[in-house]
Amino acid sequence: MPVPGKKEFELLRDRAERELLGNILPFWTERAVDREHGGFFGKIANNLTVSKDADKGLILNARLLWTFARLYRHYRQTHFARLAHRAHAYLTNHFMDPEYGGAYWTVDWEGRPVDDKKKIYGQAFAVYALAEYGLACDDSGSVKQARTIFSLIEEHAHDRAHKGYFEAGNRDWTLAEDQRLSDADMDEKKSMNTHLHLLEAYAGLLRIWDDPLLRNRLAELINVLLDCVLDPRTHHFRLFFNEQWNSRSARISFGHDIEGSWLLCEAAEVLGDPRLSKQVKSCAVSMVQAVLREAVDTDGGILYEADPSGIVNDDKEWWPQAEAVVGFLNAYVLTQDAVYFEAAVRTWDFIETTIVDRQHGEWFWKVSREGVPSQEKFKMDAWKCPYHNSRCCLEVIERTDRLLHSMQTV
Repeated sequence: MPVPGKKEFELLRDRAERELLGNILPFWTERAVDREHGGFFGKIANNLTVSKDADKGLILNARLLWTFARLYRHYRQTHFARLAHRAHAYLTNHFMDPEYGGAYWTVDWEGRPVDDKKKIYGQAFAVYALAEYGLACDDSGSVKQARTIFSLIEEHAHDRAHKGYFEAGNRDWTLAEDQRLSDADMDEKKSMNTHLHLLEAYAGLLRIWDDPLLRNRLAELINVLLDCVLDPRTHHFRLFFNEQWNSRSARISFGHDIEGSWLLCEAAEVLGDPRLSKQVKSCAVSMVQAVLREAVDTDGGILYEADPSGIVNDDKEWWPQAEAVVGFLNAYVLTQDAVYFEAAVRTWDFIETTIVDRQHGEWFWKVSREGVPSQEKFKMDAWKCPYHNSRCCLEVIERTDRLLHSMQTV
């Protein structure tokens, strides 16, 4: 691919913003709001059938809060602020534990606790969302909520002996017997996934609350991900670990690798440590190279999982595609190598032609390697939300704007 210039940056930017405003957000603003019981629905099928009695998950609701707050911070449009206020009110009134602090994992359709475990992955997204809401809406109360949950995580989940964080606590924050995030995960004390999302949550909180312990823990998370989670031979994240950081899985998650590549850069930038930033950027480029070499299919889509024998799951889920666009674009900014910009554009081409649901809006959860959408997966549920794809579009918009601005100032 020739060196990209103004025309190429503007085209990718416009495609991302058109998808965000014209397809993704209308689904969430027009179809997801639960006007009868408050907040948002818990589940909507591909054909737009609403399961009104579905449970409502912490991840979905925290990510909705983060998304609408982030949109308001970018566009300053009042309807995004209203939806952010709605999401914040529901999270505060129904998910926050008044006795032990932190957020419940699941409530029912009427907002009553169903699963009161304190899964640290979920607490991370509560911090991430509350910090973003505080930043976007100048809400000191929300920042205080985020700070309180941060303190609870540090008090109850931080491993002082081996660094990092345990996976899950009971309602009272005592270590849970079952540490699994979901049925698909291993029952181990530590995981890549929880640490990656604590990283983004703590970086988000540091943007609005400059605290010495928070700075220390964010730096520790970066180092844990580089030294314990990242395999220096393959440049892939390892997924599950025991308490002493011994790896328990050989699986490779390409989506988490490419997502981690740019989240690590973002965290180091927020932290403001030049030495760590240099180390992170080198690792990030190596991680992106590995994904580009091993996970990109002939159509530009990102395959899901592998192990040392090769690809073990060739489905193409929505979220790795979104993260790949950002990860490739970030690698282009770091290296000025046009191959990464080309990869970002090819993955965006794949999203537009295969992942976007042209009939009902939003994106399909996944398609087969042949491009056939899954009909058993939902358009909205405890895990399917506008966080990955809305964030992707905003990152593309803001990064290409910076590239265009840098061309004007040269």
